[in-house]
Amino acid sequence: MPDTATLLKLMPFAASVGIRLTQATREQVVGTLDWAEERCTAGGILHGGALMALADSVGGVCAYLNLPSGAATSTIESKTNFFRGVRSGQVTATAHPLHVGGRTIVVHTEIRDTDEKLVALIIQTQAVLHSR
Repeated sequence: MPDTATLLKLMPFAASVGIRLTQATREQVVGTLDWAEERCTAGGILHGGALMALADSVGGVCAYLNLPSGAATSTIESKTNFFRGVRSGQVTATAHPLHVGGRTIVVHTEIRDTDEKLVALIIQTQAVLHSR
């Protein structure tokens, strides 16, 4: 199984926005993103797009680690519920597979703030792309 640094190199966008992977197994993937002014919207609140990029990246790694040999993956659907704004600190995303099938993988991701309060809940569906 690839280490977190190798997995992050597969996602240059994630690395460029400051996402870090801290754990990556088939059962659970964890990543973090620091609050930073350049990642904010009005009022100094961490932008929803930054949170969604974190969730999509961590969820994508979770799906990737559950793929059959030779397959690839791509997000085909993502549903996000936001519960609170983040004005400082760091957010942590934790992803778990809900369904691992031959055509799709469904991933559940929670994003929590530094105080471990729920910031967002994401359910995403990843296509299983078999090579031809």
